[in-house]
Amino acid sequence: MDTGEGRPGVAATLRALNGALGRPAALWVKENGARNLRHRDFLAPRAVPADVMAGVTSLGGPGVLAVRGCQETPAGLAVQVRRPEAFRRLLAPLPGPAPAAALQAGWVVLHCPALRGPAAALRPRHLRTVLLADHLAQLLRAQGVGVRLVPALAEEGSREVLRQLRVDWPSGSGGSALPDTVSALKRALGRSPCAAACEQGPGTAALPEDVICKVHLKSFVEQQGLVGYDPNLDVLLVTEGKLRSLAELQQAVLQCAVSSPVVLPASCFPDIGSCCSIVHVVSCEEEFRQQQLDLLWRILDPGAHTKHLVCGPVKVTNPSSPIGANQYFHKLCVMPPAFSADEAWTEVIDTLTVAAIRFEMLSTAHRSQITLDLEDSSISTKGTKSGAFVMYNCARLATLFDTYQRAVEQVSAEKGNMGTCGEWLLLFNYLLPFPEVLQQAAELPTPTKGIRITANTETVCKFLIQLSMDFSSYYNRVHVLGEPFPHLFDQMFARLQLLGAVRDMFHSALATLHLPPLSQI
Repeated sequence: MDTGEGRPGVAATLRALNGALGRPAALWVKENGARNLRHRDFLAPRAVPADVMAGVTSLGGPGVLAVRGCQETPAGLAVQVRRPEAFRRLLAPLPGPAPAAALQAGWVVLHCPALRGPAAALRPRHLRTVLLADHLAQLLRAQGVGVRLVPALAEEGSREVLRQLRVDWPSGSGGSALPDTVSALKRALGRSPCAAACEQGPGTAALPEDVICKVHLKSFVEQQGLVGYDPNLDVLLVTEGKLRSLAELQQAVLQCAVSSPVVLPASCFPDIGSCCSIVHVVSCEEEFRQQQLDLLWRILDPGAHTKHLVCGPVKVTNPSSPIGANQYFHKLCVMPPAFSADEAWTEVIDTLTVAAIRFEMLSTAHRSQITLDLEDSSISTKGTKSGAFVMYNCARLATLFDTYQRAVEQVSAEKGNMGTCGEWLLLFNYLLPFPEVLQQAAELPTPTKGIRITANTETVCKFLIQLSMDFSSYYNRVHVLGEPFPHLFDQMFARLQLLGAVRDMFHSALATLHLPPLSQI
């Protein structure tokens, strides 16, 4: 267990190394490859003064890895940390999510317009935005951020599709206060100089019955000097449905305001920026319509400053017909006949299917295109880039600990020898940076220009895939349980303690994807 030194981290150690050289800029790099990790852990590629080496070797402080030594090499100044001490400090239980009562990091409203339509219309491109919003919500909660998800699901079919994909999304009708919020928005619309009555000209097509008025979006954008909006935005016909969508968003903001410790000014609508952030998670095909709704909200409530997280297209190769999210799931979820009557194996296959879909949708940067090849849709644990491969290695760890759990809890890592490069690689490349990986994945930076933001939502999937590859290599090379000789027990138990921490990390990362760890495949 840590004894007050603070859990070491990559960022804190790099800051200390740069400080020892008197360089505020990033000079040091962390090694990742097994070949270089045999000799060094950090490297300063450029020449440094010889008199600073003493400062490097005496580094200390909360979150800083202790340095064993440094030396000049042809590649630069190489540093190796005190590895036994790093094992001792890192092999402690991972911190859990912040309790709800202790939330201090603000609120985020995640809006997924794809869920406003019927379940039958939910296509893979919509599914990508839903899964991304669901994953991002879990990441934010793990960082102590409160999250509201909009819209609430009203259709049973949508709830069932999301349940089978393990998406945790609220359901309901929007609340009893929704009609009052719609009325307030209508009053604000009546006062807006951007709104005008819809005049039916001769020879023009009849307007939908629920049209209330029209608003001039283009002139509003120009007057406000807004950037990032589509130049083709012009006139929007305001309907009851659009106002209901805004009302539900407004209700979510008000709920955040009630939960926020920030004192809000008295007004019809709160200053949104003072209590929460609003992020629209949309596909590139939905972006134009969401920009229309976003501008309408800005017209009615000047405090409604929102961000747009836009997902790239999802291309389905050789589709016989437009495929829905439900059909996509069932196409992948193929139960072997021998297991069809076994409930436990049904759960395993369902989980593998969800893992395959989530990794397919989330392991690519959200702004990039995804191509789904449904002609080759079999789930295999052999492909190292798949979610099934990650789940397979998680199950390997569960099998490993079935027999030895009691022994693991009674040993200390300091008693055994964990000197192989494979063990250090697992600790240095994964256990050490894992909290920072989760933090990076949850970051929603404010755009410097425009309304689009870029998030690192692919980080966790890529981390798990690379972890699975390195763990699989280690597991195949090292006989962890060893031979039943007393003189090997300390080494075996020490390795099991390391892999126990790796297992806990697997579980924590999978939890952000709403994937339960499997004990067998």
